Amino acid sequence: MPVTYSSYLKIDELLSLQQPLSDGPEHDETLFIIVHQVYELWFKELIHEVDYLKSLLGKQDTPRALHTLKRVLTILKVVVAQIDVLETMTPLEFLSFRARLESGSGFQSLQFRELEFVLGAKNPAAVERQLAGSEQRKRLERRLNEPALWDSFLAFLAAKGHPIPREVLARDVTRPVEAAPSLHPVLIEIYRRDPVLASLCERLVDLDEGVQEWRYRHVKMVQRTIGTKKGTGGSEGAAYLMTTLDRPIFPDLWAIRADL
Repeated sequence: MPVTYSSYLKIDELLSLQQPLSDGPEHDETLFIIVHQVYELWFKELIHEVDYLKSLLGKQDTPRALHTLKRVLTILKVVVAQIDVLETMTPLEFLSFRARLESGSGFQSLQFRELEFVLGAKNPAAVERQLAGSEQRKRLERRLNEPALWDSFLAFLAAKGHPIPREVLARDVTRPVEAAPSLHPVLIEIYRRDPVLASLCERLVDLDEGVQEWRYRHVKMVQRTIGTKKGTGGSEGAAYLMTTLDRPIFPDLWAIRADL
């Protein structure tokens, strides 16, 4: 059989995956399922692109790294915009099927945790929540123990001849990225003397801001939909999500602003 649009994209299988659980089913449950399935597809693509970006930095391929960052930023805009679609669902429309989610929660998204880890927002507690010996736990353990995007970027700068402090290059990669004041003079010099690398730094700031924007929009969407109720799966809902705000992934790139 020749390859067709449907066979290549597995359209029949794809369209069979939206299976509402509510009686009727409730009209808005289909929207809820599709939006979250699309989120998972975009998370997969973002992880794919960030892994590629890390490899490009390792090869000192600055033009392709900038191009890939542009793609990641464009995808992030789409991811944030999807919240506009979810917000067309009123609180009562969500409550019409919410009980069917039982213990299911976006908090359990393995791919979003992987994306956080690959960017540098490491959290060993997220690994502990996975079943010991499971494939999910192995995936997160691998991401926890590998260098994050920031580590790849610092190694890239060092290979370009910039004097990255040894303790910064040798940091514990299982920990979230923390500001390193000894790095700041190096970054400031890059901003002042190297326009191409300064542009790469600014694209990383765009990436950081895009993730923070997604978190903020997600919090507000949850607040307007369920208010202060507990989240599905027993999570703290909006109260927990508020604690994730204003946590930059690349804190050094924000810290140097006052000294530029």
